[in-house]
Amino acid sequence: MSTTTDASPNQAGAADGRPRPGKAAVSDSSPRQRKPGGRDLLHALPWLAPALLLIVGVVFFPAGMMFYNSTRHIDIAGIDKGSAGFDNYLEVFTFPYFWPIFFRTVVWVVVVVAITVVLSLVLAQILNKAFPGRRFVRMIVIIPWAASVVMTTMVVFYGLEPYFGIINKFLYDIGLVGDPQGFGWTKNPGTAFAWSIAVAIFVSLPFTTYTILAGLQTVPTETLEAAKVDGASPTRTYFTVVLPQLRAALAVAILINIINVFNSLPILRVMTGSIPGYDADTFMTLIFKYIQNQHKVDVASALSVVAFLIVILIVAVYVKVVKPMKEV
Repeated sequence: MSTTTDASPNQAGAADGRPRPGKAAVSDSSPRQRKPGGRDLLHALPWLAPALLLIVGVVFFPAGMMFYNSTRHIDIAGIDKGSAGFDNYLEVFTFPYFWPIFFRTVVWVVVVVAITVVLSLVLAQILNKAFPGRRFVRMIVIIPWAASVVMTTMVVFYGLEPYFGIINKFLYDIGLVGDPQGFGWTKNPGTAFAWSIAVAIFVSLPFTTYTILAGLQTVPTETLEAAKVDGASPTRTYFTVVLPQLRAALAVAILINIINVFNSLPILRVMTGSIPGYDADTFMTLIFKYIQNQHKVDVASALSVVAFLIVILIVAVYVKVVKPMKEV
């Protein structure tokens, strides 16, 4: 009479040559992952070299030259007369119109970017719906982006002319302008600056709209259907489901718009360039006036460095506060 002893599951697993449950199987033959070191970087350098050279040539070298020129004394003929230390920066910050221009630049960026984003959210939502001729409408939206910014601004500028401007004539016909000869929109600093904001919003809409529209394409339809089944209204669905999903797209659109609008020169140059004084200037137009009117390349370089540092600070604060890559 033979007695058989039932093997425990662990023993059975060991007898079968399989790993026991609850213990990780360790394979001595599996290759260990090693961290990339200097040898790997050296091997990758030939492939990275073109991109690195491009970055150095396009970004770091001009930035370095700009900072170098800001510490030099350069005469009207462009001849370097020697070191100026930080005298150029002192002239920038003691310029009587510096702080009004600084706050006007902040208003310029905040108003243009904020209104552009709000209008783009609405426009992207409309273009995301299925309707006859949607492809044609989407193509039309690209036109302000594809057209020359200077050309678009010139059309608006001459359209506001008192005697023959079509925009001015339209405003008179609807009763917003009382004088048939029109109003000097581009001769007054306040109105010229306001119209510059309108043009900047117009040319910024296509890029921002398409960026948000691309984000809308990634919102899962199952999520929207689940919100509808749960009884959520369209408004609540948009603000609690759709808008959080647009976090990455909005972050990119806002960040690029901040940089582009801050550094924008053509619109303000065309709309406010004929106005004497500094009552319609931003940092970019002031830099242009330093170079063209006063021939102070060294002071213009110092102001460029200040503007560059302000942009870097804005971007750093924005990324720190918004955290665009944070999971929703």
